[in-house]
Amino acid sequence: MIIERQHYLNQLLAKKWNGKVKIITGIRRSGKSFLLSTLFKRKLIETGVSLDDFIEIALDRKSDIKFRNPNLLYDHIMKLTQNMSRKFYIFIDEIQLSYKIKNDEIDENLVPEEDREMLFTTFYDILNDLLSRPNLDIYVTGSNSKMLSKDIVTNFRDRGTEIKVYPFSFSEFITISDKDKSDAFEEYLMYGGMPLAVLESDEREKRKYLQGLFANVYIKDIVERYNLKDESILSPLVDSLASAIGSLTNSNKLANTAGSASGKTPSHNTVKNYLQYLEDSYLFQSAKRWDVKGRKYFGTIQKYYVTDLGLRNARLNFRQQERSHLMENLIYNELIRRGYSVDVGIVEVSRMIDGKRKSSQYEIDFVVNLGNNKVYIQSALHVDTPEKKAQETFSLRNTGDFFKKIVVLDGNSKLWTDEDGVTYVGVIPFLLDDVLSELS
Repeated sequence: MIIERQHYLNQLLAKKWNGKVKIITGIRRSGKSFLLSTLFKRKLIETGVSLDDFIEIALDRKSDIKFRNPNLLYDHIMKLTQNMSRKFYIFIDEIQLSYKIKNDEIDENLVPEEDREMLFTTFYDILNDLLSRPNLDIYVTGSNSKMLSKDIVTNFRDRGTEIKVYPFSFSEFITISDKDKSDAFEEYLMYGGMPLAVLESDEREKRKYLQGLFANVYIKDIVERYNLKDESILSPLVDSLASAIGSLTNSNKLANTAGSASGKTPSHNTVKNYLQYLEDSYLFQSAKRWDVKGRKYFGTIQKYYVTDLGLRNARLNFRQQERSHLMENLIYNELIRRGYSVDVGIVEVSRMIDGKRKSSQYEIDFVVNLGNNKVYIQSALHVDTPEKKAQETFSLRNTGDFFKKIVVLDGNSKLWTDEDGVTYVGVIPFLLDDVLSELS
């Protein structure tokens, strides 16, 4: 079974021969390599591109490990593409495994301390050089945002364009499911969208695969990449984040939790660095808190969401299944996958209580930024009583503005709007259709 991933294919097809490096990023095992070397390659062949026009290098393969040296990689590509009358597609997989090489032609004594990086040749240098060749269209995949997405403008001199690939969305997942929408949703909520987990029919094998990814791929990658001495702080920190998805937290609180679990007391800066490592590896994403009325961001307290719920559930041995948090995480992932900029909203409301005016802060799960407009989204399991409806919509009704307001409910209920202009829709149709574009 093959899921075509048309959303990403459309982006790749639209960007070919645009004079930039196409940088395909995302968590490891999310299907980046298959997207590029199978799905995209097949589309190009259908348009008449010859098999001989592809140069494919996978830096995580033993046969290509020598090309982690950027100079050898450069020489290899130059040798194979000497014919300037032919156009070549260059595919380089897991580019972050490339290392830097000391440039012996530069006199080290002439380079000031702040420019020491100039002493080395990196994959950025060779890709920028290859871009000057008009017969090459270059695509790379990578699993570390610190080396890729955050440095695109700087290192590729505005000649790189990023395509973020996520695990299968629910709309992709359901195309190969033999279950009805409700049952398919339950499976997706439990096991997520990692491609090999989705394609595995045996539930025990799904669990083993997802648990193995954390231990043997993600944690190992971080320990090796950042030269950590051990996992004694990292592992309990991951467990704490996985347990607290959708909850407000900060590095001090997480340091205390990780310290209690490990028997060590990590510093605030250590935990802050580890959190960045987890985000750079695309395991977790953070959402900032936005003061809706004050129009400013709050400080250090924020929320973390896991990139794939199946990985999260496997990490916790499928024990903690708080449906409200899982659904909130799923909604966040879908919004980010669709390219929206998303914050956590805070509304301050002043009320008279016992004859005294008191101010309290109320949360809006998501503030979706659409240029000059916004959409407020609240995740709620149900609003089946007047009291519950009033509770779930209180913050939405007190924003003091007229932006669209949506409550996403558990289940498959169709879109409807109440007398206050608040729109309600079930999470299943929300995941399958872009409700925000329909309302705009």
